[in-house]
Amino acid sequence: MNPDRLFDFLLWSLAVNYAILLLWFFVFAFARGFVRRVHGRWFNLSDQAFDLVHYSGMAAYKIAILVFNLSPLIALWIMRGSS
Repeated sequence: MNPDRLFDFLLWSLAVNYAILLLWFFVFAFARGFVRRVHGRWFNLSDQAFDLVHYSGMAAYKIAILVFNLSPLIALWIMRGSS
């Protein structure tokens, strides 16, 4: 695969994944009651467990974005600058 195409792919992937992460955060922050009611129908979670699941999920998703999108993107950017 062409490094320029890979760079563009990783850049778009980073943007889309951060948009998903921000959407998740804003829905959790501003529509927490609605999300809690919907999840309450499926799972018997306390408020603390509900918060823990979402914060842990957001943290794991952010780490995955950093490892699989941002790190390779930075490596390609450095390689492009050196040649």
